[in-house]
Amino acid sequence: MQSANLKSAWSGAPAKGMPLPVSVVDAANTPVPQGERISAKRKLWNAGAKILVWGAGLTTALLLLLIIGYIAYRGIPCITWDLLSTQTSYRAGTIGILPNILNTLYLIVVAMCIVLPLGVGAAVYLTEYATNRKLVALIELATETLAGIPSIVFGLVGMLMFVQFLGLKQGILAGGLTLVMVTIPTIMRTTQEALRSVPDAYREGAQALGAGKWRTIRTVVLPSSINGILSGCILAIGRVIEESAALLFTAGFGLVLNDFITSLTSSSATLTVALYVYASERGEIDVAFAIAFVLLCLAFCINFLAKFVGNRLKKD
Repeated sequence: MQSANLKSAWSGAPAKGMPLPVSVVDAANTPVPQGERISAKRKLWNAGAKILVWGAGLTTALLLLLIIGYIAYRGIPCITWDLLSTQTSYRAGTIGILPNILNTLYLIVVAMCIVLPLGVGAAVYLTEYATNRKLVALIELATETLAGIPSIVFGLVGMLMFVQFLGLKQGILAGGLTLVMVTIPTIMRTTQEALRSVPDAYREGAQALGAGKWRTIRTVVLPSSINGILSGCILAIGRVIEESAALLFTAGFGLVLNDFITSLTSSSATLTVALYVYASERGEIDVAFAIAFVLLCLAFCINFLAKFVGNRLKKD
């Protein structure tokens, strides 16, 4: 009997013939509280909430599919090889958007090469180095205010600052510098959130192994937050592709095919500006829909490429 009691003590179960503890008996006899039971009214509310959430999601998806489908329906029949591979000629009466496609790519390269170091560097400083909380709050307030300014205001400021004051002329360089002001809040905020999502244990572990502050950020923090930084880059590229109001005053309306160096200081219309010109000034609605479909395809390709590069960097 003594050995059975010892075994029951080690196993946590009472021995045969021994009474159960009072706490166990009370727990077994205690009824389930009424508050833990889901009433019919609560089930009805849950079902209604699910219907609303699913309805909102399906509505958003259907609107997106409707817009893409209608643009594809109107734009694909108007896309020809001559439209994609030539430039507009008033003498021959032909329309081509090759210069606009190249100008859009040039603008993306110029804007991202400038805004990425600035935005990511500012976010790293504010998150990892800055100790003055008031200064950080002031800078964050300034970036949030900058994000709410209409793009037409950026266009006017860019024209006055870069085109007239600095004498850069209308072109890809002036347009790219203007779009840096437009996209830097997006890069900064997304990078800050990505850096803050990295656990402090990663930093402490790297510093415990002897790594310095910058080495910890470069080898541990930044690789761990690459997905968030990449999301900010995709959003910024989308803003560059879709922008038209800020480029009307800075990049210009030029439809001539130029190389990269020449287009920096020459009037160069992007796809969005060309869409505006053909739709509003010339009445070429079919060409406008074709340009809109090309813009969608370009945005999808750039997003896919950015995701692919991000996954490769994360694996490395």
